Amino acid sequence: MRRMSFLSYDFMKNALVAVLIIAPLFGLLGTMVVSKKMAFFSDALGHSALTGIAIGVICGVKNTNLSMIVFAIVFALALNEISRKVVVSKDTIISVFSSASLALGLAILSKGGTFSKYSALLVGDILSITKGELLLLGGIFLVTLLCWLGLSNQLLAISLNTTLARSRNMKIHLLEDAFAVLVALVVMVSIKWVGILIINAMLILPAAAAANISSNLREYHFFSIIYALFAGLLGLWSSYYTNVATGPMIVLVAAAIYFGTYFYAKRFQ
Repeated sequence: MRRMSFLSYDFMKNALVAVLIIAPLFGLLGTMVVSKKMAFFSDALGHSALTGIAIGVICGVKNTNLSMIVFAIVFALALNEISRKVVVSKDTIISVFSSASLALGLAILSKGGTFSKYSALLVGDILSITKGELLLLGGIFLVTLLCWLGLSNQLLAISLNTTLARSRNMKIHLLEDAFAVLVALVVMVSIKWVGILIINAMLILPAAAAANISSNLREYHFFSIIYALFAGLLGLWSSYYTNVATGPMIVLVAAAIYFGTYFYAKRFQ
């Protein structure tokens, strides 16, 4: 059929598989990011990618993906540690780190004349993903799922009542750091295909839409994953026929879902 003809191309098949892997990851992690009010945190992680790449270029690292991941993990842990020790709000600290890291990355890459080489990371290109990279994504999916099964209940308890969690001897800082590292890993591995400028929207919008209409935790997780998948699949399909970049199209669909659930909740709940 004409409307499914895009599946005759290998790069579209790879992109479809990537969406089926990435979307549930973002939908699942996004629920905790929204619950813990970490929207600025995940946005800052995306901005730190350019600095990680720049450091890799300076150090002569052949695979800048490695330097990007390592820097993001250090960045996430540093953000958590400093935000615990200062009196200003966490959002302020995150904004300072985000702005500084983005500016530093841009400055280094522009100085070396290599920024144009990495500018595609700003919006990403999921159509460029290879079968080998799909295997990497699959591995990240399994690791994330296992970590989620082991940490989600404790993280939820911390987000709901830190005092109660502390009274039950939960290692709050360790759990928060573990989740920060997990988000950093998923964001950095996915950023090449999703894009620095819009990766935060992929994390936040499905979960925010699910929060609009969910009455319990099970519905919250379920709808977030479903909305993320729907946005990913419809965005990929639409981008093929409209000749629009896939990442922005996915975000537009996710935004439409959010506004749809928002007005639905206003009208019927």
